[in-house]
Amino acid sequence: MMPKFEYSQLIKEDIQRLGNILEQCFLMSPGDSEIFFNSIGLENFRVIRAGEEVAGGLGIIPMAQWWGGERVPMAGISVVGIAPEYRAGGAALTMMQHTVKELHAKGVPISTLYPATQRLYRKAGYEQGGISSIWEVPTQSILVKEQPLPVGAVADKVHEKFHELYQQHAKLNNGLLERHQSLWEYMFKPDKKEGIYAYLIGYAEQPQGYIIFSQHQDQDGSFIRVKDFVVMTTAAAQTFWNFLAKHRSVIQNVQWKGSATESLTLLLPEQTAKQKSTSYWMLRVIDVVKALEKRGYPPGIQAELHLEIQDDLLAENNGKFILSVANGRGEVTSGGKGEMKLDIRGLAPLYTGLFTPQQLQLAGRLDATETARFAATQIFVGTAPWMADFF
Repeated sequence: MMPKFEYSQLIKEDIQRLGNILEQCFLMSPGDSEIFFNSIGLENFRVIRAGEEVAGGLGIIPMAQWWGGERVPMAGISVVGIAPEYRAGGAALTMMQHTVKELHAKGVPISTLYPATQRLYRKAGYEQGGISSIWEVPTQSILVKEQPLPVGAVADKVHEKFHELYQQHAKLNNGLLERHQSLWEYMFKPDKKEGIYAYLIGYAEQPQGYIIFSQHQDQDGSFIRVKDFVVMTTAAAQTFWNFLAKHRSVIQNVQWKGSATESLTLLLPEQTAKQKSTSYWMLRVIDVVKALEKRGYPPGIQAELHLEIQDDLLAENNGKFILSVANGRGEVTSGGKGEMKLDIRGLAPLYTGLFTPQQLQLAGRLDATETARFAATQIFVGTAPWMADFF
């Protein structure tokens, strides 16, 4: 007989049990789950119970994500863990469905997560929304000799300039986060005995970028892991590469997180930068109207898209909608012709621009007239969606 599951907030009496579950799920040492509770906050954890027993839990990180130059409130789903004895019994799906309903009741437009398994999250309405790629380049091959700007070490790891520059950078890139404080704290958390090094690029009163990194040694040699960086100008980009090239006497490779199409590699003389890995994060549209109205759109476009959406979990998202776009903003009204039919999963990669409407139709994620596909292609054009942070 299948157990009856109950979803609720984490209470004090649940902390040790959920901590033990998360430590087992994420191969952690006893007591290390306290890191999650402290960084995310106990008030942001939810549990799923089977009778009196805690069967699992997750964390909800309140953040925002940048789409079309506009900040869209977003809930990041993190540390989803189910005790082994309750796996494959519906506990995880029930928990995710309750979480989605809770987020909708709170008026959250969208949610994102990194999946351990896509099948589970697809059942809750999530779909691939963007990419996180790890790149690597040998320091000997960088060969960028120009350094137009000075580079200065920063001792204060909470320097406000990092936040200001990152915010400017994030606004220009689809998918980047308005970071939760825990992500900024993680940025400067040392890995074992390695130090964290931070530098501003440009003059102190008006920097044009920054780089935060750590240095490592493994069986393949020495490498720099760039934890975060921003370059806002061509001069900053040249200086970024020149600075890293200066490490070539002791460092063999540089690794960084970037988009699937990394424009910084255009400054390198040869195609020596390679993607080491690529993973897709997932997005769920929680509230169709709010999600479509809060994101930004190309300012020169004036178009109308007639949608017909099906959401098996949230009835409020079902029906026909007209998205009218002008002056970089969107307005949603009920009704219309329903010229583009798709379920809530199909809406996610359309919303993010991960795939074109034509590609989504070929993949069976939507069914649309030529007129609707053309309008959607204009409306959802933009930079390739990616994310530098993992949560």
